[in-house]
Amino acid sequence: MPLIALTGGIASGKSTIARRLAEHGAVIVDADQIVRDVQTPGSPVLAAIVAEFGSGVIAHDGALDRAALGERVFGDDEALARLNSIVHPAVREESARRFAAALAADPESVVVYDVPLLVEARVDDPWDLIVLADAPAELRIRRLIELRGMAEEAARARVAAQVPDAARRAIADVMVNTSLDEGHTIAQTDALWERLRGRE
Repeated sequence: MPLIALTGGIASGKSTIARRLAEHGAVIVDADQIVRDVQTPGSPVLAAIVAEFGSGVIAHDGALDRAALGERVFGDDEALARLNSIVHPAVREESARRFAAALAADPESVVVYDVPLLVEARVDDPWDLIVLADAPAELRIRRLIELRGMAEEAARARVAAQVPDAARRAIADVMVNTSLDEGHTIAQTDALWERLRGRE
């Protein structure tokens, strides 16, 4: 079972690659979804977040208020580190469980871990291949403004808060250039799939 890490900065086109790989039959394990899953009401992770950051990060329905939590930690490296020390171990454990489940269901499956924070949190895991969705920062900022309706200042802050592109490129085994149109991204992803299945 090849275990692939798929990473990229915000608005890098990573989701397009993941979707195409899924169409080919890859099992996609989404790190962002796992984060949401381990923070559900009643979970030990949510209780630990409240103990650390206070009840102000809980919405009226008892769920985590992500915007409120984001405001507490954005730009505060120490607070972010405290949050990560709560969330990352739980995400690591749950992702490992999902990898094992995919392997049990089909030993030949290609498992793709869609993980934005690979450089920050999971770079030393035993990946068979690290794939990077690669697009220049200015293009990603433009996408955030045009496609997600962000203000330019907010978009620039989000991109600047992530690790530099050079750090991602340094760990990548394969780079998918996502700076052109979607068809170009899909064609590269199809070629990657052929490589993964050993048909090159």
